[in-house]
Amino acid sequence: RCSIPDSSFLFTVCFSSARQLTVQMMQNPQILAALQERLDGLNGSPSGYMESLPKVVKRRVNALKNLQVKCAHIEAKFYEEVHELERKYAALYQPLFDKRSDIVKAAYEPTDEECEWKADEEEELTDEMKEKAKLEEEKKDEEKEDPKGIPEFWLTVFKNVDLLSDMLQEHDEPILKHLQDIKVKFSDPGQPMSFTLEFQFEPNDFFTNTVLTKTYKMRSEPDENDPFSFDGPEIMSCTGCTIEWTKGKNVTLKTIKKKQKHKGRGTVRTVTKTVPNDSFFNFFTPPEVPENGELDEDSEAILAADFEIGHFIRERIVPRAVLYFTGEAIEDDDDDVSVGI
Repeated sequence: RCSIPDSSFLFTVCFSSARQLTVQMMQNPQILAALQERLDGLNGSPSGYMESLPKVVKRRVNALKNLQVKCAHIEAKFYEEVHELERKYAALYQPLFDKRSDIVKAAYEPTDEECEWKADEEEELTDEMKEKAKLEEEKKDEEKEDPKGIPEFWLTVFKNVDLLSDMLQEHDEPILKHLQDIKVKFSDPGQPMSFTLEFQFEPNDFFTNTVLTKTYKMRSEPDENDPFSFDGPEIMSCTGCTIEWTKGKNVTLKTIKKKQKHKGRGTVRTVTKTVPNDSFFNFFTPPEVPENGELDEDSEAILAADFEIGHFIRERIVPRAVLYFTGEAIEDDDDDVSVGI
């Protein structure tokens, strides 16, 4: 489980220190354990003052703790309403995101007025310099083929963000050139809290899916056994999808050749074996969470990293994609307040 407060500011503060460790955690669960141990140490320890209090005072403290539990339940309701508000505003954002998608994939050509943008450095340019720059730009455009839309938009976004670029392998890049959009879909009103990331692809030679999905299920209620640990909605589990790979194109698997010696005859033969391969597309096959919620260390580390990535795509990448494409959002992230660990 991963506690995710539905607040962009809180996430920005926490994420800037966590993102550097995320990919490492996916490969080295010891890092996660060490981090948790350090965080546990920051929580402090009882001073012994409570034990010294008279019984009648302890009794009143218990009353305060019961009030605190009620506060936690009210806070849970607050986050449920925040989720409803997110759903409402997601519907308002979506037409703008759809238009962004149409421009990226060349389904819509923006007007001159829509393309008007005054960059800071242009403010001090003279009319003569502007005209010269315009002519040079037009000359360059004439020498090149006219590209459709914005080529490699999402691949560039991924390569510009450390958290995502560390997941990319060279063999993933030709596939991600076909990624046309990423959408966030929230659960319907009255349904358990969740959100789904939809990766929309144009037809390609790698798989037959047009959409790859990843769904994150959340819960916003205090744990009965530990109500004081509640700190906003928790991502409880995530579900990927089956990728219908074209024969010979599955980049999540690789074929290796291994020599084997026959025990009896002593002869050596070469055996071909299929083994897992590093790939961004492993993102769509996360470890399954058993019904009892118990996970081994490796799976727990992978899921912890997965939750961070999924939330980051939802909270930051999808709403501000163009700024990650240009690199401006990366500069903003570097300026964020970070939490020392």
